[in-house]
Order: sequence, then C-alpha cells, then structure tokens
Amino acid sequence: MTAWIHRIDTLLPDFSFAQEEAMVKMQEWARDDRERRLVRAVYRHSGIERRHSVLRNYDGEGEGAFFRRDAAGTLHGPGTAARNDIFAAESRAMSVALAQKILENIPGISPADVTHVVTVSCTGFYNPGPDYHIVRELGMSDATQRYHLGFMGCYAAFPALRMAAQFCAADPSAVVLVMCLELCTLHLQLTGSEDNLLANSLFADGAGAAIVSARRPEPGAPAYRLEGFRSALVPAGEQDMAWRIGDQGFDIALSSYVPKLIGANIQGLVGPALAAGGLSLSDIDTWAVHPGGKSIIDQVQRTLGLSAGQVSASREVLRRYGNMSSSTILFVLEEILKRPSGASPERVCAVAFGPGLTVETATLSALPAAAPAGGVA
Repeated sequence: MTAWIHRIDTLLPDFSFAQEEAMVKMQEWARDDRERRLVRAVYRHSGIERRHSVLRNYDGEGEGAFFRRDAAGTLHGPGTAARNDIFAAESRAMSVALAQKILENIPGISPADVTHVVTVSCTGFYNPGPDYHIVRELGMSDATQRYHLGFMGCYAAFPALRMAAQFCAADPSAVVLVMCLELCTLHLQLTGSEDNLLANSLFADGAGAAIVSARRPEPGAPAYRLEGFRSALVPAGEQDMAWRIGDQGFDIALSSYVPKLIGANIQGLVGPALAAGGLSLSDIDTWAVHPGGKSIIDQVQRTLGLSAGQVSASREVLRRYGNMSSSTILFVLEEILKRPSGASPERVCAVAFGPGLTVETATLSALPAAAPAGGVA
C-alpha cells in the first residue's frame, strides 16, 4: 500500500535575530580573546543569516531575561525545569496553531478524518503533551491514536514518517498527522566549550507538520509518494554527537569532526539505501540533506558529486532558519515541493544525521503541481 505526504506546513516563532547580531552578543559574553575569535570564525562561516526563537530577551537585563547576572556580573542561565516550563507553554501553542494551519489548507481532510497523531521532539517533555492538546483543541475524536517520539535528535522526522507509512499499510483508511516541534534555543549554554560555541551558532526553533495517508492525492495537487526508508549507524561517531539532560538544560556534544565522519561514510550509506529500491545515485534528481551545518552539506555534495542545484533547498533553509533539529528536514521537503518543476515526478533522496552517529534516509517521488490554466507551472 503506497503512502503519500499530501501536504507539509511549517511554523516559526515570531521573534527572530540576524546571525550577525547573535555573533556580536556572543562576543560580548566571551571570556577572552581566543573565545571571541572562535565565535567570529564559527558564526561567519555558518551559512546562516537569520534564526527564530521563542526567547525574546537573551540579555542579562530586564524582566523576562533568559540569562541573569549575579552580583559579580556573571551570566547564569535557568535550570532545566525552568527551561522545560517554557517548552511546555510555547510548544502547546505552536503545535495547536500548526495543526490548525495544515488541516485548514488541505482539501478533503478535516480534523475528524485524522486517525493518528505522531509528535516528535528532543528539546522538551511534558504530559499530557502536544499530541493531547492537538486532539482536544482541534476537536478530533477521543479515539485518535497518539504517539510521541522523544529525544532522538535531528533525524527523528524519518522514524515518524516511516511509522505513518506503516500505519497506512496496516489500515488504508488511516490519516496520520506527523508533527516535529523543536525549541533548541532553550538549551543555549555559556560554558565556553567548543561544542557549545558550535551548537549556539547553529540551532534555532521551528516546527513542521505533514499529513500522510494512502489516499491518492487530488489531481494536480503537489505531493510526495513515500517509497522507502533505511537506517544506518556510524559507531565511530558515537562520542562526536550526543545529547544528555543536564542541570542547566540539555548538554550537547557536537564535535567539529562530524562533517568529516559524514563525508567519509556517506557514499557507503546511501548506496545500499538506494539499491534496496532499485536505484542508484544517478537516478536522484534532488537531495534533501538535513542542514546540520554548512560543512555537512558541503561534505555530502562533494563526496557524492552533486551539483549546487541538487542541494540548493538545504542551503536555503539553513540560510533562512538555521538548524531546527528534527523539524528542519520538513522545511527542506516543503521548499522542494513548492518549487516549479517539470511535468514528470522528481525523484528525491532525503538524509539526516543524529546522535550515535545515526543516519536515516528516505526516497520519495515529488509530484508537481498542475500548471495553472493558460500558464506554465
């Protein structure tokens, strides 16, 4: 039974900041000249221009400031419980708003049609969580099945979409709402470690949602046909990308060696994934690479011999929004689906990376929107 992504929608917090502004602020907070030089180098080579956050006041001044100065003038962030309280409030509002947005914009599917809700996040926890509030506030049936995938990291959209496809294979009448919501800036750390400097330069907040079902898409409607998924591990990177709960938020290990690990292994990982579906690298038109950072896109493009156009959607999402963990790949897939394309389906390979080092791939066919009457799509 073929499963389809009928629509992807995304949502961002209202507040945003330029990468240059963030660089200046982090340099002000740096402990010494060496740290200031590192901040400048990392931020200016990030490939990011702007990011969004639910936090509106990073300064150690004024009401609602995320960081506070003690009597000695040292900045301190809130504890994990306080950060998680912000996650609970902000994620509830964002998840309900995004669920409303996607269901209002998809013809023929209403909240009453949704049989499963799958939510994804690695940046906060509470229960009843976003899945519960989506069902209750949108008036879905109390019998709607709810699932949450937590603490997986940047690759987690793939297990969620694979789960949705499996629900549709088991029940052709299933309609699955998948939502990835990440508030990464809640875990901003000022330890001065290179891992934190790198993470602070990359991560941002955002949410993405998809509607998956076995129904054939409406004629002329853009959609993705889900064709295959594959999981793989690069155990050599186990210590280079990790995510743990600390007393002052979640602590990330993010080595600058990660892009090199990906570059050294990507060919051997995507080759078997494509071969399982009877495909090769030359069959792929477009690559939806999780933009974990500019160097990751560079390594994938260089190692696989891809053109600039084949990874342009990933670079554009990174430039405009930064790395929003699991939700980012939905932004990339939305970007690809919105672009003008030819009359025939576009073959897409999506790939993302996360703690472990875990690599997830998916192959999809993008069905273009029908050309408007009297014009060209």
